[in-house]
Amino acid sequence: MGVRYKGKGDQKDSVGLLISILVRYPEVATINYNPENQLFKFTFMYSQVLEDYQLDSLKEKITSSIEVYNLLEGREVRLISLNHQVCDNLTLIEVQRDIDTLAQEEIKLIVELFQQYLNKKLVTEENRRLIEEEQIYQEEMIEHMLDSIRGSIEGKYLFAFREEGKVLVFNK
Repeated sequence: MGVRYKGKGDQKDSVGLLISILVRYPEVATINYNPENQLFKFTFMYSQVLEDYQLDSLKEKITSSIEVYNLLEGREVRLISLNHQVCDNLTLIEVQRDIDTLAQEEIKLIVELFQQYLNKKLVTEENRRLIEEEQIYQEEMIEHMLDSIRGSIEGKYLFAFREEGKVLVFNK
Protein backbone atom coordinates (compact mmCIF):
# COMPACT_ATOMS: atom_id res chain seq x y z
CA MET A 1 0.00 0.00 0.00
CA GLY A 2 1.65 3.22 -1.11
CA VAL A 3 0.76 6.41 0.69
CA ARG A 4 2.33 9.86 0.30
CA TYR A 5 2.12 12.57 2.94
CA LYS A 6 2.63 16.28 2.67
CA GLY A 7 4.11 18.28 5.53
CA LYS A 8 7.19 18.56 7.71
CA GLY A 9 9.10 15.47 8.86
CA ASP A 10 7.59 15.02 12.32
CA GLN A 11 4.11 15.91 11.11
CA LYS A 12 4.41 13.51 8.17
CA ASP A 13 5.50 10.77 10.54
CA SER A 14 2.69 11.42 13.02
CA VAL A 15 0.04 11.38 10.28
CA GLY A 16 1.63 8.33 8.70
CA LEU A 17 1.79 6.60 12.05
CA LEU A 18 -1.92 7.06 12.71
CA ILE A 19 -2.78 5.83 9.23
CA SER A 20 -0.50 2.79 9.55
CA ILE A 21 -1.98 1.82 12.92
CA LEU A 22 -5.54 2.04 11.62
CA VAL A 23 -4.64 0.11 8.45
CA ARG A 24 -2.77 -2.61 10.36
CA TYR A 25 -5.24 -2.90 13.24
CA PRO A 26 -8.89 -2.65 12.10
CA GLU A 27 -9.91 -3.27 15.73
CA VAL A 28 -8.75 0.24 16.69
CA ALA A 29 -11.70 2.58 16.13
CA THR A 30 -9.96 5.94 16.62
CA ILE A 31 -6.59 7.37 17.62
CA ASN A 32 -5.81 10.75 19.17
CA TYR A 33 -2.26 12.10 19.11
CA ASN A 34 -1.25 14.76 21.64
CA PRO A 35 2.31 15.89 20.83
CA GLU A 36 2.57 18.32 23.73
CA ASN A 37 1.96 15.63 26.36
CA GLN A 38 3.44 12.87 24.17
CA LEU A 39 0.27 10.74 24.42
CA PHE A 40 -1.75 8.43 22.25
CA LYS A 41 -5.36 7.58 22.94
CA PHE A 42 -6.60 4.41 21.27
CA THR A 43 -10.35 3.84 21.25
CA PHE A 44 -11.94 0.40 20.91
CA MET A 45 -15.67 -0.20 20.49
CA TYR A 46 -17.64 -3.01 22.07
CA SER A 47 -21.04 -3.72 20.51
CA GLN A 48 -22.86 -4.00 23.84
CA VAL A 49 -22.90 -2.25 27.18
CA LEU A 50 -20.30 -3.77 29.49
CA GLU A 51 -21.21 -4.17 33.14
CA ASP A 52 -19.00 -2.46 35.74
CA TYR A 53 -17.47 -5.74 36.90
CA GLN A 54 -16.63 -6.64 33.28
CA LEU A 55 -14.99 -3.26 32.74
CA ASP A 56 -13.02 -3.55 35.99
CA SER A 57 -11.80 -7.00 35.00
CA LEU A 58 -10.88 -5.85 31.49
CA LYS A 59 -9.02 -2.79 32.79
CA GLU A 60 -7.08 -4.90 35.29
CA LYS A 61 -6.10 -7.48 32.67
CA ILE A 62 -5.03 -4.91 30.07
CA THR A 63 -3.16 -2.71 32.55
CA SER A 64 -1.30 -5.59 34.19
CA SER A 65 -0.40 -7.09 30.79
CA ILE A 66 1.04 -3.76 29.60
CA GLU A 67 3.00 -3.36 32.84
CA VAL A 68 4.43 -6.90 32.62
CA TYR A 69 5.32 -6.46 28.95
CA ASN A 70 7.20 -3.24 29.69
CA LEU A 71 8.88 -4.74 32.75
CA LEU A 72 10.19 -7.58 30.56
CA GLU A 73 11.38 -5.02 27.98
CA GLY A 74 13.15 -2.99 30.70
CA ARG A 75 11.01 0.12 30.27
CA GLU A 76 9.32 2.16 32.97
CA VAL A 77 5.88 3.23 31.79
CA ARG A 78 4.95 6.87 32.41
CA LEU A 79 1.22 6.51 31.69
CA ILE A 80 -1.29 3.71 31.27
CA SER A 81 -4.89 4.76 31.58
CA LEU A 82 -8.11 3.01 30.61
CA ASN A 83 -11.42 4.85 30.55
CA HIS A 84 -14.79 4.03 29.11
CA GLN A 85 -17.93 5.71 27.92
CA VAL A 86 -21.32 4.21 27.10
CA CYS A 87 -23.13 5.51 24.01
CA ASP A 88 -26.50 3.89 23.31
CA ASN A 89 -25.69 0.17 23.03
CA LEU A 90 -21.93 0.65 22.57
CA THR A 91 -19.11 0.76 25.09
CA LEU A 92 -16.16 2.89 24.01
CA ILE A 93 -12.94 1.91 25.76
CA GLU A 94 -10.03 4.32 25.60
CA VAL A 95 -6.43 3.32 26.27
CA GLN A 96 -4.00 6.20 26.90
CA ARG A 97 -0.28 5.53 26.58
CA ASP A 98 2.80 7.69 26.68
CA ILE A 99 4.73 7.69 23.42
CA ASP A 100 8.14 7.48 25.13
CA THR A 101 7.69 3.86 26.18
CA LEU A 102 5.13 2.70 23.60
CA ALA A 103 6.36 0.12 21.10
CA GLN A 104 4.72 -1.46 18.06
CA GLU A 105 4.76 -4.86 19.78
CA GLU A 106 2.82 -3.36 22.68
CA ILE A 107 0.16 -1.98 20.32
CA LYS A 108 -0.11 -5.48 18.86
CA LEU A 109 -0.42 -6.92 22.39
CA ILE A 110 -3.17 -4.44 23.32
CA VAL A 111 -5.17 -5.29 20.19
CA GLU A 112 -4.76 -9.02 20.81
CA LEU A 113 -5.91 -8.60 24.41
CA PHE A 114 -9.04 -6.76 23.28
CA GLN A 115 -9.70 -9.50 20.73
CA GLN A 116 -9.25 -12.17 23.39
CA TYR A 117 -11.38 -10.54 26.09
CA LEU A 118 -14.13 -9.04 23.95
CA ASN A 119 -14.34 -11.85 21.39
CA LYS A 120 -16.85 -11.36 18.58
CA LYS A 121 -18.38 -8.24 20.16
CA LEU A 122 -15.34 -6.06 19.39
CA VAL A 123 -16.35 -3.72 16.56
CA THR A 124 -13.88 -3.90 13.68
CA GLU A 125 -13.76 -2.52 10.17
CA GLU A 126 -15.02 -5.14 7.75
CA ASN A 127 -12.26 -4.78 5.20
CA ARG A 128 -9.91 -7.24 3.65
CA ARG A 129 -7.31 -8.66 5.96
CA LEU A 130 -3.73 -7.72 5.19
CA ILE A 131 -1.54 -10.50 3.91
CA GLU A 132 1.39 -11.39 6.13
CA GLU A 133 3.95 -9.38 4.13
CA GLU A 134 1.75 -6.27 4.35
CA GLN A 135 1.31 -6.80 8.09
CA ILE A 136 5.07 -7.03 8.61
CA TYR A 137 5.62 -3.91 6.47
CA GLN A 138 2.99 -1.93 8.42
CA GLU A 139 4.49 -3.08 11.75
CA GLU A 140 7.97 -1.98 10.66
CA MET A 141 6.59 1.39 9.53
CA ILE A 142 4.78 1.84 12.86
CA GLU A 143 7.97 1.16 14.83
CA HIS A 144 10.02 3.49 12.61
CA MET A 145 7.51 6.35 12.88
CA LEU A 146 7.12 5.88 16.65
CA ASP A 147 10.89 6.29 16.98
CA SER A 148 10.73 9.37 14.73
CA ILE A 149 8.10 11.27 16.74
CA ARG A 150 9.38 10.49 20.24
CA GLY A 151 10.35 13.65 22.04
CA SER A 152 8.92 15.97 19.39
CA ILE A 153 6.40 18.46 20.75
CA GLU A 154 6.13 20.42 17.51
CA GLY A 155 3.47 18.26 15.89
CA LYS A 156 -0.21 18.98 15.65
CA TYR A 157 -2.99 17.45 17.71
CA LEU A 158 -4.38 14.78 15.40
CA PHE A 159 -7.49 12.62 15.38
CA ALA A 160 -7.81 9.62 13.04
CA PHE A 161 -10.68 7.25 12.36
CA ARG A 162 -12.16 5.06 9.66
CA GLU A 163 -15.20 5.83 7.57
CA GLU A 164 -16.49 3.58 4.79
CA GLY A 165 -13.14 1.86 4.32
CA LYS A 166 -11.08 5.05 4.33
CA VAL A 167 -8.78 6.39 7.04
CA LEU A 168 -9.38 10.05 7.82
CA VAL A 169 -6.94 12.19 9.80
CA PHE A 170 -7.90 15.60 11.17
CA ASN A 171 -5.90 18.34 12.81
CA LYS A 172 -7.62 19.15 16.10
